[in-house]
Amino acid sequence: MIEIMDTTLRDGEQTTGVSFAAHEKLSVAQMLLGELGVNRIEVASARVSEGEFETVRQVARWAERTGNLEKLEVLGFVDGDLSLNWIREAGCRTINLLCKGSYRHVTEQLRRTPEQHFGDIRKVVEAADGMKIAVNVYLEDWSNGMKNSPDYVFTFIDSLRDLPVRRFMLPDTLGILNPDNTFTFCRQMTERYPDIRFDFHAHNDYDLAVGNVFSAVRAGIGGIHTTVNGLGERTGNAPLGSVLAVLKDQAGAETTLREDKINRISRLVETYSGIHISPNKPVVGEYVFTQCAGIHADGDNKNNLYFNDLLPERFGRVREYALGKNSGKANIKKNLEALGIDLDDASMRKITDRIIELGDKKETVTPEDLPYIISDVLRHEAKEEDKIRILNYSLSLAQGLRPVASLKIEIDGKAYEQYACGDGQYDAFVRALRKIYADLGRPFPMLTNYSVSIPPGGRTDAFVQTIISWNYAGVDFKTRGLDADQTEAAIKATLKMLNKIES
Repeated sequence: MIEIMDTTLRDGEQTTGVSFAAHEKLSVAQMLLGELGVNRIEVASARVSEGEFETVRQVARWAERTGNLEKLEVLGFVDGDLSLNWIREAGCRTINLLCKGSYRHVTEQLRRTPEQHFGDIRKVVEAADGMKIAVNVYLEDWSNGMKNSPDYVFTFIDSLRDLPVRRFMLPDTLGILNPDNTFTFCRQMTERYPDIRFDFHAHNDYDLAVGNVFSAVRAGIGGIHTTVNGLGERTGNAPLGSVLAVLKDQAGAETTLREDKINRISRLVETYSGIHISPNKPVVGEYVFTQCAGIHADGDNKNNLYFNDLLPERFGRVREYALGKNSGKANIKKNLEALGIDLDDASMRKITDRIIELGDKKETVTPEDLPYIISDVLRHEAKEEDKIRILNYSLSLAQGLRPVASLKIEIDGKAYEQYACGDGQYDAFVRALRKIYADLGRPFPMLTNYSVSIPPGGRTDAFVQTIISWNYAGVDFKTRGLDADQTEAAIKATLKMLNKIES
């Protein structure tokens, strides 16, 4: 069983611009421990601020009431009893003691000898034991220590292994490792010290954090550190969602995590942090369970040929089929099945053509948009027998000048052309149209209302719906146009109006 320690509330908060409010930290802590089933969480660094102290006290009071106090950990420093007192007064009972895991850090940053540093650590651990505060030890810059001064690392462990330290935690502080040397270095630790519990703490500077976690587990490491959505300093830490999937599917390792809760915690942290999840981020990204190409949807219809082990239902998600210029009938059919709509082949072809048309202009049509497209295409699509067609139009907009529209339409097989200025592009278009009708001595309906909306659940980058109310010969009626562009949608609604009054 691999133990997961999540440090979103401490290391994740070192992401540039991220600072969790007290109620946010409490909410995340409750979800990580209560719903997701994380084994431990690191909630703060000691001595940061008075506000942080009060926040940790709130989280600790909740944890004590719910039996989770032993799962809270706070980063502390080799500073005598200062960090220990801060942690005890905040109500916590575990310190993650930040020590130096490389010779250079000891001698150049602390300007201490290894022996002096080990002595300082020993005093803090003994004081913690007297306060009944459990101790885990971080070997900061351990990865560089193993690359450049392995004898120092081994001396560190040998000098302190007799102390009441629960875990020695091995950080790749600067994200320098790759899966090969991660395995080598971690295997050296687990083979040399088989009775010690080790954690591995990855950073993602080379985008290798999850791969390094995989190698660490293969090497026998029993604890892994993560952050939700990969938050953390610089490029962040190993993301919890990806680690969860890789440990189970690739490493064959068991955890206590409940997969179906990962999406919920990811969205919560996205909201609180203000750091948006990349739409293609594995497991939790918006589009990772969306098939875009029609051939993939077709394969899914044929014994799930394009499925892998990352089934969306595992993670509280559902598979979706994108609607856009790459959509085939299979994608559209999947969405129609979900909506309980059945269409004949001719209608399917019309719907497919319209979705591809919209996709060429923008990006993706949502499933929520689909009923509106069907209604528009099947009920209002211009027929070959329509008497009025738009042959061409040009709309121009320039600073300091009124918009201008040039229009060429066909009425009963004959072309007519006009241009006009207006208060907006659509207004200019209608004025040009009115000129044509005036030249022909034809009455033109009065526009009585104009509204633009996004169909419920739709996206502005897919299409907008324009509904125009008209009065003609004392009769009120409405026409609707759908398009990725608001003005084009209005023009389509106007063309439907012209053919309606003709018929």
